Amino acid sequence: MLDAAVKALSQILSPPMRTILWRSIGLALVLITVLAIGLQRLLSWFADTGEVWAEGMLGPNFHSTLHVLSWIISISAGLGVVLGGIFLMPAITSLVASLFVDDVADHVEREHYPADHPGTALPVTLATIEGVKTALLTILVYVVALPFVLFAGAGFIIFFIATAWLLGREYFELAAMRFRSPDDAKAMRKENAATVFTAGLFIAAFVSIPIVNLATPLFGMAFMVHMYKRLSGPRRELIEPARRSNVRSV
Repeated sequence: MLDAAVKALSQILSPPMRTILWRSIGLALVLITVLAIGLQRLLSWFADTGEVWAEGMLGPNFHSTLHVLSWIISISAGLGVVLGGIFLMPAITSLVASLFVDDVADHVEREHYPADHPGTALPVTLATIEGVKTALLTILVYVVALPFVLFAGAGFIIFFIATAWLLGREYFELAAMRFRSPDDAKAMRKENAATVFTAGLFIAAFVSIPIVNLATPLFGMAFMVHMYKRLSGPRRELIEPARRSNVRSV
């Protein structure tokens, strides 16, 4: 597994991958900016209009409480872009990864597995749907875990574990679906759940590093292509020709 991670790291900086890397980073930055600004605007609305609306609903007795809450939200709004960039990064990379699945996988397969049959490109719609599902599920899990951040950092542990499970799940299934049907890919992931989750920890650690995490789609996909190849074992169609040639020589 460590060897697969090292190979993925070395390949994302290789010349053939640089174009994909810059496209991936550019798209990720655009999405992060849009979502973070949206979060900041939402919090600003809660701090201004929301306070007036809540006081009208609850009555003047809650004015002091709502004013303090509005002040806290105002500070959060000021940090909206930064916090959005941090907490939304795994969701962003999930969506970006779905758009560059085949570009990354093709490079990895050609360089490291030239004797294997190449995978079949995923339909754009299928890959995008998988990415959107993972992104939305990631945001949902993070919203649920967010209150626990205040309790001795428990929320950050939950974030990390959830990220490992969600991203490991998505990247492995995307790699597997190049060779199997979606149902077979999901079944294979479940059969190797412990290994896929452990591999997901590597991706979770990578996406936790600021700036570097912009390359997560490339690292995660390249890494999981290696993991899929190792878990799938030697392909039958590659073994049988060798056996036939041995029989003929006898």
